[in-house]
Amino acid sequence: MTSAPPTEARRTDSPAHPAEQPAGLAGPGSAWSGLRALAGHLRPQRGRMLAGVALGLLGSVLGLAQPLAAKHVMDIIGHGQPTTGPVVVLSMLVVAGGLLAGLGHYVLDRSAESVVCTVRRRLTHLLPRLRVPVIEHTEPGDLIARVTSDTVLLRRTAPQAVSAAVTGTLITVATVVMMGLLDAVLLGVTLTVIAFVGCVVIVVTPHIGRATRHTQEAVGRMGAGLERTLGALRTVKAAGAEQGETAALHRAAEHARRTGVRAAAWEAVSATLSAVVLQVCFLVVLGVGGARVTSGSIGVSTLVAFLLYLFALTPRIGQLVEGVGQLQIGAAAAVRIREAEMLEVEEAGVGEAEGVQGRGDEAAAAPERPPGSHERHRDRHPATVTFQQVHFAYRPGLPAVHRHVSFAVPAGGVTAIVGPSGAGKTTVFALIERFYEPDAGRVLLDGRDIRRWPLAELRAAIGYVEQDPTVLAGTLRDNLTLGAADATDEQIAHVLRLARLDTVTDRLPHGLDTQVGHRGSRLSGGERQRVAIARALLRRPRLLLLDEATSQLDAANEAALRETVTDTARRTTVLVVAHRLSTVTTADRILVMEAGRVRARGTHAELMAHDSLYAELASTQLIGFRRRHGPSAAVPEC
Repeated sequence: MTSAPPTEARRTDSPAHPAEQPAGLAGPGSAWSGLRALAGHLRPQRGRMLAGVALGLLGSVLGLAQPLAAKHVMDIIGHGQPTTGPVVVLSMLVVAGGLLAGLGHYVLDRSAESVVCTVRRRLTHLLPRLRVPVIEHTEPGDLIARVTSDTVLLRRTAPQAVSAAVTGTLITVATVVMMGLLDAVLLGVTLTVIAFVGCVVIVVTPHIGRATRHTQEAVGRMGAGLERTLGALRTVKAAGAEQGETAALHRAAEHARRTGVRAAAWEAVSATLSAVVLQVCFLVVLGVGGARVTSGSIGVSTLVAFLLYLFALTPRIGQLVEGVGQLQIGAAAAVRIREAEMLEVEEAGVGEAEGVQGRGDEAAAAPERPPGSHERHRDRHPATVTFQQVHFAYRPGLPAVHRHVSFAVPAGGVTAIVGPSGAGKTTVFALIERFYEPDAGRVLLDGRDIRRWPLAELRAAIGYVEQDPTVLAGTLRDNLTLGAADATDEQIAHVLRLARLDTVTDRLPHGLDTQVGHRGSRLSGGERQRVAIARALLRRPRLLLLDEATSQLDAANEAALRETVTDTARRTTVLVVAHRLSTVTTADRILVMEAGRVRARGTHAELMAHDSLYAELASTQLIGFRRRHGPSAAVPEC
C-alpha cells in the first residue's frame, strides 16, 4: 500500500544499456570550451606551475648553451690549446641543466597533484549534495569515473601540457634563432620540416581530443553497468542473470576498447609522422651541411654545433606534438569534470524560494557546519505539517502523483497514511524532506513554507525511516551516528533499547564497532530496519516519518516498537505510512489517499463507518490476520 516514484517511467531516459549516454549530463563540448575548462582547473596552481616552468626553462637555456660550448671546445682542440677549462664549463652546463630541468618537473608534478586533489575535493563535496531528481537520472558509475579516471587524466596531462606549451615553445624559438645565427641555409631546410610537422599537428589533434572524450565516456558507461550489477547482485544471482549481465558488461568493455584503440591510433599517427619527418630532416641537413662544409661555406665545428641544436630541437618538436595531444586529452577530461560540476545541487539557504540555482563551485565554497550544530538542539516542540493544494509529478509529461492534496497534521500524536499502491503516500514524505519540489501548492512545517527553511535546519528537525532501510558500509556505530556525530554513549544505548537492538549488539563480536558489510549485508532485514529506526530516534527529531518501518519485523519486535512509537509520539509528531491494521487502529488520526488525493480522514472507527475504500482495505487486513492466526483469533481492538 505504499507508493513510490514511478520507477518504470523514470527510467525511460536512463541508459537501458551501459554503452548508452547517461542522462543528466551534457555531451562533449567544443575544443575551446575544453581548453577553458582545463585552464580553470589549473588557474589556482598558476604560481607553482610558473615556478616549475621557470626552472625547466632555465635548465633548457643552459642546454641551449651546450652546443656553443661544444663548438668552442672543438675550435680550441683544432688550434691545439688546453681544453680543461672549456670542458669543465661544458660539464657544469650539462649537470646544472639536468638538475634544474628535473626540479622543474618535480614542481610541476606537485602542482598537478594539488590540482587533482582540489578537483576531487570539489566533486566529492558536490555529489552528495546533488538534487534527488538529478541523481536519479544520472548513472552513479559514470559520476565515479569522473572523480577517478578523469582526474587521473588531468593529473597526467597537466604538467606535460603546461611544460610543452611554455617551455617547449620558447626553447624551440630560441633554438631556431641560434641555428639561424650558425647557418641560414640549413635553417631554411629545418623550418620547412617544422612547417610540415605543424600541419600534421593541426590535422590530427582534434581527432585525438574527440577520441579521448569518447573513450572516457565509454569507461564511465562501463562503470555504470558494473555499479548496476553489483548494486543488485543478489537479485541478479536469484534470477540466474549472471550471463546476461556479464554479456552487457563485455559489450561495454569492448566499446571502451574500440574507442581507446581509435584514440591510440590517432596518437600513433601523430607521433609516427613527426618522428619520420624529423629523421628525414636530420638526413637532409646532414647532406646539405656536408656539401656546404666541402664547398668551404661553413666549418666542421659549425656543422657539428648545428647538428647538436637539431638533436636538441627534435625532441622539443616531439614534445610540442605530444604536448598538444596531451592538452586535448586533458581538455576532454576537464569538460567531463565541468559537466559534473554543473549538475544542480540542493540549496542550503533561505533564498531558494526565489529560484536561485546552486552550482558545484558555490557548493565547494560553502562553509561546513560542525556536526550537531543545527537548530534541532534549540527547539524541541513537536512540529506541525500542512499540505496546501499540492500538485506534483515526477517529471513533465508523466501523470501527476499528487492532485491538489490538502491536509493538516497537528503537533504530536501518530498520524497514519493509508491507501492503495500508487496513491502517493511515500511521495508525501519525499516532499516534506524536499527531495522534490511541488509543482504547485505549498508544504508547511510549523506554518512556514519548507522552501523558506534552511535545508540543513529542516532535515535536522526530521527523522526519516525509509520503507527499504539503507545501511551503509562501516560499523554499526557509524550507521547509528550518521547525522548525529555528537551523540553520547548514553544516548546511543537508550535508542538501542528502544529499537530492540541491544540484544543484537550483545551478540556481535565487536559490539557497536562490528562491520556491517556492504549495504548492511551482514544484518538481517529486520535488523537493518531497527538500525534505521534507532538512527532516526537518535536525532531526537521533532517530526518522525516512518514509511512502513516495521514491515520486516516479527510480531514481538513489531509490538515493542509500536509501543516505542506511541511513547515517542508524546513529544514528537509521528507520520507513518502503514498497511498493517495494528499500526492503523492505534493511530490518533488516519488519512486515506487514493489516486493522488486525500479522500477521507478520521479515526479507525469513523472511517470504517463512513469510507468504503478504508473499510475494504481494513477488511483485507482482517482476512489476512485471520488466515495467519486462525478463524477464532481475536481481532485487534479498534
